[in-house]
Amino acid sequence: MSGFIIDLATLAVGASHLEAGATAEELHLPVEEWPGGVEAVLALDRTGELVAIRGRVRSAARLECVRCLRTFDLAITADLTVVMDRAGGRPRLGHELERDDDMKLHDGRLLDLREEAREALLLELPITPHCREDCRGLCPRCGADLNDGPCGCAA
Repeated sequence: MSGFIIDLATLAVGASHLEAGATAEELHLPVEEWPGGVEAVLALDRTGELVAIRGRVRSAARLECVRCLRTFDLAITADLTVVMDRAGGRPRLGHELERDDDMKLHDGRLLDLREEAREALLLELPITPHCREDCRGLCPRCGADLNDGPCGCAA
């Protein structure tokens, strides 16, 4: 079982800390693009059926530079904040609890944080990844990698 699935029977009421780990496959991330594992350090606060989770998720993504087309690994750290309540639980002041992006539901036995961890990591990916800030890219004429030195094209 993934470290991002928490058994509520083992989670005490009040504050607690958890270090979780999982493979890219367990979070439904492509292994070729996420070659290392995923780790998290989480602070959990349980009040009855309500659980608040805050922490950070870390991994490394294998990306392709948009300038020179080289493959490189980029360390990704994302904040993870989730509030979960039991599905079909008590009504709140006569209002039905609506599921939205801020409130997630659990079944009363397990907290499954895999999707939230996956989304947090994916949202941190750069739109235009660069292998380094000073990447010179490829020559528009001959396609030579300008990071290796000047190409033979006339200026």
